[in-house]
Amino acid sequence: MKIPFAKPLITEKERFFISKVIKSPILTHGENLSNFENDFRKKFNFKYAHGVSSCTAALHLSFMAINLKKGDEVIVPNQTHVSTVHTFQILGAKPVFIDSNNSDGNIDTNKIEKKITRKTKAIVAVHYLGKPADIIKIKNICNKKKLYLIEDCALSIGAKVNNKYVGGFGHFGCFSFYPAKHITTADGGMLVCQNKKLYEKIKLLKGFGVNKNFNERKIPGEYDVKLLGLNYRLDEIRSRLGITQLKKLDNFISLRKKNYLFLKNSLKEMKQFKFLNLESENNIKSSYFCASIILSNKLKKNRYKIIKNLKDIGIGTSIHYPKIVSDYTYYKNKYKISTKNFPNAAILSYRSINLPVGPHLTRKDLLYIISKIREIFKKFT
Repeated sequence: MKIPFAKPLITEKERFFISKVIKSPILTHGENLSNFENDFRKKFNFKYAHGVSSCTAALHLSFMAINLKKGDEVIVPNQTHVSTVHTFQILGAKPVFIDSNNSDGNIDTNKIEKKITRKTKAIVAVHYLGKPADIIKIKNICNKKKLYLIEDCALSIGAKVNNKYVGGFGHFGCFSFYPAKHITTADGGMLVCQNKKLYEKIKLLKGFGVNKNFNERKIPGEYDVKLLGLNYRLDEIRSRLGITQLKKLDNFISLRKKNYLFLKNSLKEMKQFKFLNLESENNIKSSYFCASIILSNKLKKNRYKIIKNLKDIGIGTSIHYPKIVSDYTYYKNKYKISTKNFPNAAILSYRSINLPVGPHLTRKDLLYIISKIREIFKKFT
């Protein structure tokens, strides 16, 4: 049996739609991108949306749009994908890392304000593994201190706080459609914002700074370059796939929740690990990216052996993420920050194993995962 951690669910109907785009003369700057952006904006009640080439591109464009520069500081959780930090580090800004809380792995909001200085320009709220961060408190801090708020929603599309979708609280919300995510466009992303001026600026930034795209030119080849921009556009092929994938998102999340709860309830007697709290509660709706188990301190040295045992019998797993950002060689050499300053984030990086809960799983798959986890963990106790 082979059970991947994630598997894109693309139907023959979707392949047919994609083939129609490939046969058409318009592969960029077409109606599929516009339709995908409009569908995305309307579904989540966002004011503006730009389809872009990746979530990394969305993050980079966000920081470019707020004129982030050398000497500026950005508050960011140390437990995140390295791209979250790369995208402002490359502009010369300095990361100010914050530890995670020990409940759901999101940024510890109690530690944010004391890290704010006159150089602080923005806070990044990463919604970890589908469970929203305390975005209301973070937004209040940003309003109080007059800071920009960027939401990294790479793993949390469809999650809500107070019945409002994540991505709509900050100045920008950044989404990923990488194959392992809730929905996919093969690769790609979406950048949403609530401010028309910022939306118009992003339009320039994502297309070389050119003031007229292909369809807007009265004279072919005639345009001006208003500012320094890059090529972060999303093409027609991926946009068409995104349109159909978006329609299936609610069902996908419902299946993820069902699979997550089945795994967690079936393994609740296990003493060798505990589940990170990624489920919905009170006014918070999770999008259930995965099920994350945190190994006991006694078993942490055996983590990779356990992962290999699972892999050898066909069960795919993942780690989010293998190191806290400040422990990666580049950042360790540059900033020389001690791991001891981030005890909760370190536990997530060095003691967690993430299990699949995606809609590709059958009940048979789940029962197999449960039985094999019980079996394997007996070897290490």
